[in-house]
Amino acid sequence: MSEVLARGRELRSRNRTRLTRPRTYVWIAGAVLLLALPFYLDRFWLQAGLFAMAAAIGAIGLNLLTGATGQLSMGHAFFLAIGAYGYCVFAGDGDGGLTGLGLPTWIAAALAVGVAGIAGGLFSPIAGRLQGAYLGIATLALIFIGQHVLFNAHDLTGGSNGRDVPPLSVFGITFDDSELVVAAVPFGASEKLWYAGLVLLVGCGLFARGVLRGRPGRAMNAIRDHRVAAGVIGVPVARYRAGVFVLSSMYAGLAGVLLALVFQRTVPDYFGITLSLEYLAMIVIGGLGSVAGAVAGAAVVSLLPQLLTRYSDALPLVSAPGTGGITPGEASRYLYGAAVVAVVLFLPGGLASIAARRSRPASGPTPGEEQ
Repeated sequence: MSEVLARGRELRSRNRTRLTRPRTYVWIAGAVLLLALPFYLDRFWLQAGLFAMAAAIGAIGLNLLTGATGQLSMGHAFFLAIGAYGYCVFAGDGDGGLTGLGLPTWIAAALAVGVAGIAGGLFSPIAGRLQGAYLGIATLALIFIGQHVLFNAHDLTGGSNGRDVPPLSVFGITFDDSELVVAAVPFGASEKLWYAGLVLLVGCGLFARGVLRGRPGRAMNAIRDHRVAAGVIGVPVARYRAGVFVLSSMYAGLAGVLLALVFQRTVPDYFGITLSLEYLAMIVIGGLGSVAGAVAGAAVVSLLPQLLTRYSDALPLVSAPGTGGITPGEASRYLYGAAVVAVVLFLPGGLASIAARRSRPASGPTPGEEQ
């Protein structure tokens, strides 16, 4: 009995210690800030934040595959396209000669994520046996296949013009521009989607964090660090590689659904090789194997071109789109390309390693340890 009481006191002491850590207050303040932002920000900033949330979800999935398991994927944009267009097909009503099943939108979103996972499962036998540059080249082929289908399957995708995205409707709330008044503040599509994106991002982040901190995460890190040794100690290498590829594909599918809802129209040009390279830049800049790093890297890479576009008139060497000179999109690629080189040379752990060094000054974490 005394041991039970002592254990209870120890647990209460640990909980009090956690609550008094400065880091805890930072997380609480950040959560309150994110919840309050839709009451104060205009549509541009809300959409920029939603793009960052969608990018963060996709980057977390890619980080599970590349950062934690060591599988190079160049085809992440392919699975984002499946999520975006899959949602349009399942939820669309078939107007304009386009294929649409007219399903409830929340079911359509779940099915789109499932189809992205099925596509990853069909490719997983290859992913389970290839590694390094060979897997990267194989996944690169998915981009070319996807672009061909997106531009030519007019009934499904609308061709080069794309197709409209039906607004999401959950629990009687439709995420469109019809106003929902909260505390005398009118909420439009961006404000309502903001909270949906936050819920999805937090859920995806916590799930990935749990995977990385549990037994699957240790097996994934073992495969990344030494594949042969992992197989010797009993880790089913091919099965884990295939499973992580499916999970990463589902994360990308969910990111594609959220992107489609924010854009309100899908276009094939967006889901090309450039998008896949941007996702690789996100996880390298943020930190390989780190959930928090994936979120940070996604925020940097996704917000930079939008900020340059908004403030192009006040920035040197950057011209507004269509006026000649260096466009904001090109300038942003130069900047985060330079950031990738700088991170590889001077900060191998990415942005996540900065916070890790502050919390653990004596010794930095290994890749994947600080999630």
